[in-house]
Amino acid sequence: MNNYKHWDLKRDSDNILWLGLDRKDTSVNSINEEVLDELNSLLHEISQDKNALGLIIYSAKEKGFIAGADVNAFSKFETPAQAVDFLRKGQAVFARLQDLKIPSVAMIDGFCMGGGYELALACTYRVASDEKDTRIGLPEVMLGIHPGWGGSVRLPQLIGGFNALSQIILTGSAVHAVKAKSIGMIDDVVPIRQLKRAAIYFIKSKPPKHKPSFIQGLTNSSWMRKPIAALMRHNVAKRVRREHYPAPYAIIDLWEKEGGMGDRAYLKEIDSVEHLVSTGITSKNLIRAFSLRERLKGFAKGSDFNATHVHVIGAGVMGGDIAAWCALRGLRVTLQDQTYAQIAPAIGRAHTLYKKKLRKPRLIQAAMDNLIPDPEGHGIARADVIIEAVFENLVVKQEIMKKVEKLAKKDAIIATNTSSIPLDEMSSVMNNPNRLVGIHFFNPVAKMDLVEVVSSAKTSKTVELDSCAFVNQIGKLPLPVKSSPGFLVNRVLMPYLMECVQLLDEGYSAETIDEAALSFGMFMGPVELADTVGLDVGLAVAENLTGHFGGAVPQKLRDMVKEGKLGRKTGQGFYQYKNGKPVKKQASTPINPHIADRLILRMVNESAACLREGVVADADLLDAGMIFATGFAPFRGGPMNYAKDFGTNNLENLFKTLESKYGERFKVDESL
Repeated sequence: MNNYKHWDLKRDSDNILWLGLDRKDTSVNSINEEVLDELNSLLHEISQDKNALGLIIYSAKEKGFIAGADVNAFSKFETPAQAVDFLRKGQAVFARLQDLKIPSVAMIDGFCMGGGYELALACTYRVASDEKDTRIGLPEVMLGIHPGWGGSVRLPQLIGGFNALSQIILTGSAVHAVKAKSIGMIDDVVPIRQLKRAAIYFIKSKPPKHKPSFIQGLTNSSWMRKPIAALMRHNVAKRVRREHYPAPYAIIDLWEKEGGMGDRAYLKEIDSVEHLVSTGITSKNLIRAFSLRERLKGFAKGSDFNATHVHVIGAGVMGGDIAAWCALRGLRVTLQDQTYAQIAPAIGRAHTLYKKKLRKPRLIQAAMDNLIPDPEGHGIARADVIIEAVFENLVVKQEIMKKVEKLAKKDAIIATNTSSIPLDEMSSVMNNPNRLVGIHFFNPVAKMDLVEVVSSAKTSKTVELDSCAFVNQIGKLPLPVKSSPGFLVNRVLMPYLMECVQLLDEGYSAETIDEAALSFGMFMGPVELADTVGLDVGLAVAENLTGHFGGAVPQKLRDMVKEGKLGRKTGQGFYQYKNGKPVKKQASTPINPHIADRLILRMVNESAACLREGVVADADLLDAGMIFATGFAPFRGGPMNYAKDFGTNNLENLFKTLESKYGERFKVDESL
């Protein structure tokens, strides 16, 4: 029974079969065709076994249960038909698992995602450990598709359609095992030491299978599905548009028609995924974005650096929020500014963040205990990572670097969070300039995944690799970039924001400009984005960049900063803010198509210039930076991918049209 590459089958003294998945050549379990074929053969053998009492499926890896279907394999399919064959195979194998005459248990410890949870759904029972890493979900919607191995059928049957869609499938987010148990996704959650015993109990005792409550079950009935589907569509529409992200709408349509019942529902599930894969670009580009995310995580693998203490200098919005985030991730953090009074607002914001993220008083207090006000800067000498995050003033930053270099441990990372000052200028006062690295976060720190790791010609490779490892340690995505004015993200973003101010100057309303960008697929319009970043910050970066690369800063921006209208933080910028939200009027329609063209092509042109100058290694990484740091329409795959899809001739013609109409700033970059 054991001539299998990825699976290991053993029988214990009670005649219970233990089937462990240990996919070869990967550090985590995921399901490809080979894994499915072997499982199919094993289930055939098991179905012939007259003595077996039950089957327990578990992971033989150190980490996690099953991460889902192999996304890399999925992205390599050349035709929708290949994807459909893969889905049919998975459905057939999981149907065979469900049809076994003996009870089966999925024994889950660690992540159990997508196809991994669909496998668990095909088992009779599911038990999970209460470890903090045990999280269960169906994230397919994040890849522009939805469950295709029976998940859209079995989960509504298990917990009711409303809960299955609104809490799990449409959100794509993973839930902790305790919550999964409370909504019926799993049958029991136990401490890790009792996990095997719990699995054996379910095989021997054969308790009744979980069923949805009467109310939950009612949501699957045909007369309830229509109004619930309408409500869910309304809620989804507040977040994403059908033309940009069709998958959540497709899963609602599928459930409304089929109700998660009968063989036809499984066939329609595959038809729906096939339609998503074969029409439009969303699924292809979201799968690409997933691969880019994995590539960014890979930059942390070149170092085993592990920080325990971080010291942040500057308790303003950025510095305070960086400190708060590091403390949330379990690091000891000392936060320095001139007085306790200047540090106090950052501590207050940290408490608000922890209440939202952690909820439990004990966990909130533990995070607060990690964050220590330190006006005298005692933490510098003890910290593994020191991050300078004061305002953009070269002389002030140089003074800090001189002091930090004297006091810091020899192997500590010395970093700056500057958004635009080249590192060579800052490190010119240091005895050992190869120690300075940029670790550049984006605002708001708690929401933005990407962190630029900035190296000058002098920054040592070890320091760069250690910095990438640190960024990964705090749950962010490191992107190595070259030190040049604005680095990558701000440099590409600034022409986009300046074009937005130009459009305002021409008399377009803020709402019309933002709606044009949202219609293109941006998560936030440029006017609201400028207000969120802060008009004073935008002005400082714009002046720095125009000083290096030419161009003009719109007078309107200078005037607003002079008047103290700095955006969201002052309650007044291009928009007025009420309770932190912009007060918007209706956008004028129809919207001039050139608005989006002007905004996006400024970004595409600057992206091309950055690639030509080697600011970032390649176009894929540039796209990753803009997707994960600015919310550039993920379904379009980033500015360079968008330019490629748009086509060279079309792009050149559009640039020429805009240049003749609006001037020199639309002169196409030679590399395009």
